[in-house]
Amino acid sequence: MFLTLQTNSYEMSHKAGFVNIIGSPNVGKSTLMNRLVGERLSIITSKMQTTRHRILGIVNEEDYQIVFSDTPGIIDPGYKLHENMMKFVSEAMKDADILIVMTDIYESTEKLKGRIEKLAKLEIPVLVFINKIDQSDSEKLIQQVEEWKKLLPNAEILPISALHNMGADFILPKLVELLPEAPPYYEKDELTDRSTRFFVSEIIREKILLQYKKEVPYSCEVVVEEFKEAEDIIRIRANIMVSRDSQKGILIGHKGQKIKDLGIASRIDIEKFVDKKVHLELFIKVDKDWRDKEDKLKKYGY
Repeated sequence: MFLTLQTNSYEMSHKAGFVNIIGSPNVGKSTLMNRLVGERLSIITSKMQTTRHRILGIVNEEDYQIVFSDTPGIIDPGYKLHENMMKFVSEAMKDADILIVMTDIYESTEKLKGRIEKLAKLEIPVLVFINKIDQSDSEKLIQQVEEWKKLLPNAEILPISALHNMGADFILPKLVELLPEAPPYYEKDELTDRSTRFFVSEIIREKILLQYKKEVPYSCEVVVEEFKEAEDIIRIRANIMVSRDSQKGILIGHKGQKIKDLGIASRIDIEKFVDKKVHLELFIKVDKDWRDKEDKLKKYGY
């Protein structure tokens, strides 16, 4: 899954570019990228801060290559971790050939004014996708489209439902139309910039977000310490890093039941992802206040 920069020469009839997706938490950015790429690369839950990293997903056809970038939801930082996550968003706005701004039918344009002012100054194509239209009535949707047209007159506004594939058929043709002429940036058989280890850690983190409440899921980081692949099985050992000692007991649960349930749920999805039997061991370790320590954040890929 590692990316390899492509250096082969292509005729200039080939198009390629970076299409970066930004927006608030839980508006459907990851669902959209997974839909467009055709693979489940970004984990999805209903909780904020599910996406922490910038993840590339690549769509390849003979005459074009689209490099999508999923980014963390835009928030007001509470920890250094959040500050570093927001740097991923800033980078995405700077290096995009096309920028997709995700919103949904519930999000007020009023609270986005500061963000919209920055978007209005961009000199690249901007597409605003109003998501979750399956949950809206036509009158409300028309009003929202008109508001966005006034705020970003040069942007194209497209109502969609990423989950139910409503409006999604128009997205790829529109992006290809807007792409600059360029050779492919990566080999044509590449799908993402991340390793299998990364996706294993993300699957485990997704299950933590789904199975635990309050602050605990947000205090966890998953590190795959061992990944040994044999002919018929993959043996994985992963550490779940937490910020405080008290969180260890919450993760383990009564008589170890919670960590057992976490391991089972994680293993099932990892086996689907790698298409092979998996033996998974989980360990919990304390890395005190790791979310506010720059050296720790760098170590964990932030």
